[in-house]
Amino acid sequence: MDSDDALLDAAFMALADPVRRLIIARLSRGPATVNELAEPFAITKQAVSKHIQVLEQAELVTRTRDAQRRPVHLNPARLETLTAWIDQYRLVREGQFRSLDAVLQSSAAPSGTQAKDPS
Repeated sequence: MDSDDALLDAAFMALADPVRRLIIARLSRGPATVNELAEPFAITKQAVSKHIQVLEQAELVTRTRDAQRRPVHLNPARLETLTAWIDQYRLVREGQFRSLDAVLQSSAAPSGTQAKDPS
């Protein structure tokens, strides 16, 4: 397995957890501290920090230092990589559905051919 596959696996594993998805959703509105990220959850700040570590290992978020603060930032480039991976399969499927639609439309009976009423 190459490093791209390993990062893809790590990202999808990280996103499998609902708390981490909510953290990503919150960070999509801008950077936040661990305290700010922990506010809506009924879990400890240490648990939120562990979730952030998983997201960091998957390269979905980064941390910076701003004096005493260590804000967490979303890594949009990494999310774009995931979207591109998903899109390649979505586009293939859409092409297959368009082909199926064309076959179904060409094999449909013409609309002017109706059975005659026997009465």
